[in-house]
This record gives sequence, C-alpha cells and structure tokens, in this order.
Amino acid sequence: MKSNSPEPNKTLTPEMEFSEKLTFRDYLIATEQKANKPLPIWRLVAPLMVQLGLILAVPTQAMYTDMTGKSVILQTVPVNTNNVLQGSSLTLDYNISRSETLRRLPGWRDWVRRNSVRNRQIAQGSTLYLILQEQQSSERGVPRAWRPMRVSSSLPMYLPNNQVALKGNYQDGLINYGLENYYIQDEQRQQINNDILQAQENTDGQRPAIAVQVKVDPQGNAIPTSMWIGDPSNQGSYRNYRF
Repeated sequence: MKSNSPEPNKTLTPEMEFSEKLTFRDYLIATEQKANKPLPIWRLVAPLMVQLGLILAVPTQAMYTDMTGKSVILQTVPVNTNNVLQGSSLTLDYNISRSETLRRLPGWRDWVRRNSVRNRQIAQGSTLYLILQEQQSSERGVPRAWRPMRVSSSLPMYLPNNQVALKGNYQDGLINYGLENYYIQDEQRQQINNDILQAQENTDGQRPAIAVQVKVDPQGNAIPTSMWIGDPSNQGSYRNYRF
C-alpha cells in the first residue's frame, strides 16, 4: 500500500546547491576568464631553461673533459691533402678506428659477440671502450702514440696511471671516437696544406701521418687539443697546431 506521507526534504550540500544555480552563461564566462588568465611565470621560464641547458651541454662537457682529462697521443693513418682539408673542416682517419687494427686485441671477439645482431652484423651505435697505454718518448720531437691494449664493452673501473679508456661508437664499419672532424681557422688552413705537401716531397711522395694530442676524461670522452704535421724522418721539421 502506497504511503501518503510527504517525502522528507533532501539536504543539499553547498557544492550541489551551487551546481544547480550555475547556468550555461556562467560556464561561458568562467571559461573565458580562465583563458585570459596569464600563465604562471614558471610555465614561461621552464621551456627557456631546458633550451639553455641543451645549448650549454656541449661546451660544458668539453670544459669538463679539458679540466679532468689525461693527455693522450693518437696516430692517424697516412693522409692525402685532398681528403684532409674540406672547406673549413679537417678530417682525420685513425688506425684505432679500423677493425683490422682492433680485431687483434684481447676483448674484440667478446665485444663483437655482445653487440652482434642478425647475420652476425655489429649493431650500429654499439659502444666500445679502447684501453690505451702510454709509450715512452724521447725528449725531442713528437711524443709516441699510445698503444692499444684491449677492447671492453663497459668502462673499466680501475686502470693503471699509464692507461686510459677511450670511448667510441661503431658506425658503418668504423669506430668513431668523436675526434675525426675539426674546425680549422682560415689562417691555419693554408699552412696545414703547405705542411702536408712539404712532408710528401720530403718522403718521395709518401703520404704523411699526423699525430694528434687529445684529452680523455674518466668517462672515456675525448676532445682534441693539438696536432703535429711534418716529415716523420726529421723530428725537427714537425709543426704543432693548437685547437
């Protein structure tokens, strides 16, 4: 049997009462006010700080490597002046970049196995650490290039004081250490070209090799600091260029 007693009044919360009074016009006004409200200052500053960080990342890394790095001498393969100087850049090829040099070292086969994909092809961008050891040099002339000792897939935790780990990445059959291309100032370009040509004349047309001094930081990153160009048979004929 249906009761004829009146239903008790429902108690409305303040939020429910407000929502019942809110009209569509009120909604439009509130939306427009929100759209015209100025953005908080952090919303404007944050993107600028991210962009600034990206811009400063490269020079900051280079400064860190220069301050904490150890000086190392690397040997290039014999060069042709037509291939070395291209516009405002200097392009060099190192003997430690080639697989025929590295495959004789301990650790190479293990590194290849760890970084191989289908058909035993090495994955592009695979990281490699090359352990180099200092070689005794005479007081005069160009310091001797550091000797490659072994290959590692990971950064070694401990190395003797006369060794460093140089970080490289596999690209198209070569190991790239980030030391292959340099910007050359206009006043240096012609002198470098003349030195290479002179060295070829002094060695009966043989292509001269260039020795490069770099700094390698504890993480394996390297930056160039100088290079020597000249006649390998005459230590006194070398010229040193600072980067």
